[in-house]
Amino acid sequence: MGDLGKDSESIAKAAPLLRKAPHHIAKPLHDFKTASHDLSALGALGALMSATDDVREGMETLAEVAGDLVDEWHGEAKLMTDLSEAFDVLDVLLEAAARGKKQG
Repeated sequence: MGDLGKDSESIAKAAPLLRKAPHHIAKPLHDFKTASHDLSALGALGALMSATDDVREGMETLAEVAGDLVDEWHGEAKLMTDLSEAFDVLDVLLEAAARGKKQG
């Protein structure tokens, strides 16, 4: 029964950290998206080989995937919070049942 409490505490501590993770990538992701609109580094060769459009499309796809990852992190953090709360309730119920068996 004590293990559930430890698991719950551990999960409850991890969930907010996972929620904060997107804050660490917000600026780099913004910079990356901005850079996808300025591909002048490819120069004339990139334009001649149509590489500019391919690179831009690839960068936009990567930015979308990163956005989806942020959504996934938020969902995982909510699930972790819900799981932690369920463990807390289960721990209380198991303790009550154990006390009831000792008294009965």
